[in-house]
Amino acid sequence: MNIQELYAFYKQHPVVTTDSRDCPEGSIFIALRGESFDGNKFAVQALQKGCVMAVIDDEQVYNDYLAQPIEGKTMVLVPDSLQAFKDLAREHRRQFSIPVVGITGTNGKTTTKELVRTVLAQKFNVMATEGNFNNDVGVPKTLLRLSPQHDIAVVEMGASHPGDIKTLAETAEPTCGLITNVGKAHLQGFGSLQGVINTKGELYDNLASRDGSVVFVNADNEHLMGILPHGMETVTYSQQQDAAVMGEIVACDPLLRLRWKSEDDEWHEVATHLIGSYNLDNVLAAVTVGLHFGVDPVAISEAIAGYVPQNNRSQLTETGRNHLIVDAYNANPTSMAAAIDNFSLMQVSPKMAILGDMRELGDSSHIEHVAVVEKLKQCHFDKVWLVGSEFEAVDCSFRKFSNADEVKAALTEQHIDGYYILIKGSNGIRLFQLPEVL
Repeated sequence: MNIQELYAFYKQHPVVTTDSRDCPEGSIFIALRGESFDGNKFAVQALQKGCVMAVIDDEQVYNDYLAQPIEGKTMVLVPDSLQAFKDLAREHRRQFSIPVVGITGTNGKTTTKELVRTVLAQKFNVMATEGNFNNDVGVPKTLLRLSPQHDIAVVEMGASHPGDIKTLAETAEPTCGLITNVGKAHLQGFGSLQGVINTKGELYDNLASRDGSVVFVNADNEHLMGILPHGMETVTYSQQQDAAVMGEIVACDPLLRLRWKSEDDEWHEVATHLIGSYNLDNVLAAVTVGLHFGVDPVAISEAIAGYVPQNNRSQLTETGRNHLIVDAYNANPTSMAAAIDNFSLMQVSPKMAILGDMRELGDSSHIEHVAVVEKLKQCHFDKVWLVGSEFEAVDCSFRKFSNADEVKAALTEQHIDGYYILIKGSNGIRLFQLPEVL
C-alpha cells in the first residue's frame, strides 16, 4: 500500500491512534517502536478493540495475522511504521494551502509557540501543537489535527540529535519559521554548541528550499543571524537595534512589563503574567509574527497581557505561604543561567533557590554543574538547595538532596514561609512536585 492509498483509507477513517489502549471504533492503529515497547505486539489487540486497520513493520506479526485474519479488519505491512506515520501526516498537511509557522529553539520554544498561538487567535482559527508534542511522533499527530476550519497552523519542533529538525521540517513543510535561540542543551546528543546551531538551522535550510518562505529572527542573536540563508524574506525583532519590531523591559518585579513598537507605530506597553526578563524575546517574536499576518497591534498587546503560562514554565504561583517561580519542566546551562540571573535581579526578599540536575549534557555535565554552583555563590541567596546526583558531585556548602522526595521530606520538617523561591531543574528530577508542600 503506497501513501496515496493509505491516505485515501485515512480520509474514510480519519482517526489515528498509536496507543493500543485507546482504539476508537473505526480508527487506524500505527504500530510504533521505542526503547521499551513494540507496538507491533499489540496490533491484533488494537484491531480487536475497534481499529479497522493496523499499520505494522514486523513481518512475523503480519504473517501470523494472515494465518488468522479478523473479518472486516486490515493489517498493512510497511518497511517502517514511523516513516509511514510521517508520510501520512505530510500528505494530509499538503491538502491545506494555509500558512504553517514552524518554531524551534533551545529555550522558550513552547512559551513562544503559545504566545504566537494566542496572538494569531485574535484574527484566525489557529491549529497549534498541544503541550510539547514536538518530536517525530508529536509533529505527525499535530498535523493530522488540521481541518478545513483552520486558517493557520503553528507547529513546534524539538530536537536532541543532528538531523531531527530536518526530518520534522520535511514532515511539516512550514511556510515560515522561527528559531527562538540556540544554547547548551542535549549536548550528549549534539556533541557541541555548534552541533546545536547546525541542527536548529535545519529549519532555515528547509525554508530556503521553498519559494515564498519567511524567517522571523532575533537580530540580536549573532548565531542565528550568521546562519540565515541568503535571499530569503527576513523579518527581524530586537531589543538593541533598529528592526521591524523593537522592544524593551519596563520592569520585572517579578512579573515582566515591557513595551514594544513596530517601525511605523507608537510604543505599546504590556503587563504580562510571565516571569523573567528572558521572556521579552519570546514576546517580541510573537508580536513580529502577529504583525506579519495582519493582527491589530492593540489586539496583539491584549493577547499577550492575557496569556497565563502553564505546565511549570515561567509560572509565578502564590501559595499563601510563599511566592514560587516554577520553571521545572526543563533545564540546561543556558536557561539555568538566565533563570538565576533574573532571580538575582528581582528586588524581593528573602530568596531561596531549589535547583535540580540538568540532564543530557554528556561529558560536559560536571563542568556545567560546577559553573551553576559558582554563579550561585555570587548571588548570595538566603537559601540554596541542590537536587540530584550531578549537583551532589560538586564540592560546595549548599544543602544537597538526592531526589525530590528528600526535598519534600525536608520541607515537611522545616516549614518555609514568606520566601520567594525559584524552582528549576530537568523534568526527570521531578521538582514540579514541590509546590504542593510549599
